[in-house]
Amino acid sequence: MIDLYYWTTPNGHKITMFLEEAGVPYRILPVAIGKGEQFKPEFLAIAPNNRIPAIVDHDPAGGGAPISIFESGAILLYLADKLGTLIPQDLRGRTEAVQWLFWQMGGLGPMAGQNHHFTQYAPEKLPYAIERYVKETARLYAVLNKRLADREFVAGEYSIADIASYPWIVPHERQQQKLEDFPHLTRWFDAIAARPATQRAYARVQEVNPGDKPSVDEESRKVLFGQDASTVR
Repeated sequence: MIDLYYWTTPNGHKITMFLEEAGVPYRILPVAIGKGEQFKPEFLAIAPNNRIPAIVDHDPAGGGAPISIFESGAILLYLADKLGTLIPQDLRGRTEAVQWLFWQMGGLGPMAGQNHHFTQYAPEKLPYAIERYVKETARLYAVLNKRLADREFVAGEYSIADIASYPWIVPHERQQQKLEDFPHLTRWFDAIAARPATQRAYARVQEVNPGDKPSVDEESRKVLFGQDASTVR
């Protein structure tokens, strides 16, 4: 059994997508980030960076005490290696999948996240910041589109490389991106959206956060965006 500390964000969806695809039993433990639940001591013991998602694996390979893991990319890699699924088993294929997983973690996610912040949430609309991150998001979409020009999925076969990136493409309209500008990416996106496991994963949203209400409002803004060194305790 996997305990999944989750909220309805792109990084949270990565893990439900994997678990549904792999058919692994799991229990969702909601962490309402807009209410500051990510700062509770019991969650920080698992995820010291106070970010979702995190997991606790109560049946780690080789037995022993439960293992807790934070950072969505680390979780995906851990689960794929443990189960021997959704990651190529040959050296070259594994390397392809892992480098594109890191590409998402270091590029697509952070840049799209800054896009969201400055276009949707910043109290002052800063044209330079908005243009910077909208353009960088477009560049990254183009990188992914080019990668998919001659293959069905990012690393050839469906893998954690696809699962990592897909949830960050779902809010493309909020990122001021037009999928029709990226035909190979659009074909890939539609294929993943049609997978039963993807549909089951996104259906969990209504159980955890009915209506998929935004995590950011006036009350939650300080919780989410007002952190500094003093909040680490």
